Parts: sequence; structure tokens; C-alpha cells
Amino acid sequence: MMKDKIIEQLKGSQICFQDKQVDQLLVFMDQILDWNEKVNLTAIKDKDEFIIKHFVDSLIFQHFLKTTLEGKLIDVGTGGGFPGVPLKIMNPGLEVTLLDSLNKRINILTTICKALSLDGIYPLHGRAEEVGQLSTHREQYDFAISRAVAPLNVLAEYCLPFVKVGGFFIALKGESIDEELNSSKKAVTLLGGELLEPIEYTIPHTDYKRTLIIIRKLKNTPKNYPRKPGKPSKSPL
Repeated sequence: MMKDKIIEQLKGSQICFQDKQVDQLLVFMDQILDWNEKVNLTAIKDKDEFIIKHFVDSLIFQHFLKTTLEGKLIDVGTGGGFPGVPLKIMNPGLEVTLLDSLNKRINILTTICKALSLDGIYPLHGRAEEVGQLSTHREQYDFAISRAVAPLNVLAEYCLPFVKVGGFFIALKGESIDEELNSSKKAVTLLGGELLEPIEYTIPHTDYKRTLIIIRKLKNTPKNYPRKPGKPSKSPL
């Protein structure tokens, strides 16, 4: 039974949960896989792999944070809603914005969040470069998080403008990122952040190696960042 498999993986990863939350994760997975037949939301179609690489990966990093996820969080480049939706399910008091540049994905996530009866979660269509310049979103979040596939110096320009001073930008990355870290230091400092010591870990009972990048926001991001759409990826800081 798939619910039992979710419970087994959560317990094995020491992720605390309530029965209702497991039910919500199960519904979320079924909905994503159903919608995936029409719109590309995930390349992972095997449910066992889905539980590990989407649910556990979206949640286990909280063990290593030196702070609790509270307040407002924005998931930049959310795609199929990862890690934003699992984080919301497991942290009901957290206010979550799901940002993605593809409107089809946002429409689907809006439908799914309603089906899950989730309050305080807001799917938002837009590009990070544009939304990050809006006063309603700029430096309004305690956390910005991303699993998006982009170099860290690019992600920093997308994400740090959303974070208030004293907040954090969290990037969930794979292994072997030393070169990427070194090339991002200039951008992180310029954008008002400070790189903390990266944390490497392996998801329990797998060979899935991950690196948690935590950047603390020390000062306001200069007003000219993020730059116009496309510029951060074409000309990284």
C-alpha cells in the first residue's frame, strides 16, 4: 500500500508527521502524476522514486537548518510544487508562495491546492526577475527556497531579492558543487548575502547525495537586481 511506503520513508528519514499529512501527500502525488499526462510536471513517474526524490528530498533538509521554518516562504521555480507543497503540508503554519514562469503549471497547482484544502499557499505565475522587483514581494519573505536546476550565482540573483534582511535563501543541490560555490561568492555578497557552511548528506537507505546551501541575508539587495528577464542566466554575476 502506497500510504505505508510514505510512512516508512518518513519514519526512516526521521521526519515527523501526522496521519492527515500522509493522506495529503498521497493525494498530492496522485494528482501530480495524473496531471503529468497532460503537462510536464515531473520526470519521475515511479511512485517509490517519487516518494524519495520529491517528498523526502523536499523535507529532510529541515533537520540541518539552525532555525525553524516559520513566517513566509517563496519557492522559486516550483515546477510541480517541489519543495513548496510538501513543506506546506508538513508545516501548516507556514505561508507559502509557489512561483513559476509557466502559467499551465500554476493553474494546475492552484487546482491541486484547493483539492488538498490547503490554506495560506499561493501559486503565482511570473518570472523571478520581474516579481522580485515588485514591492509586494521584494524583501517580504523569511525564506526563499529553490530546487531549480541553475547555477548558484544565477539562483542567488533570482532568490535573494525576495528575502528580508535576517532571512535565508536555501538551495537544494546535488553533490560535487565546490566549483559552483566558489564562482557564486561574488554574486552572493553583491546581492546582500553571506554563504554559510554547506551541508552534505545522503537520503537514508539510498545513494542519493545532496548538498544544502544556506545563505543568510545581511543587507538589502541593490535596487538594480534582479536584472531584466534572461539577463541573470545569460550574464551571471
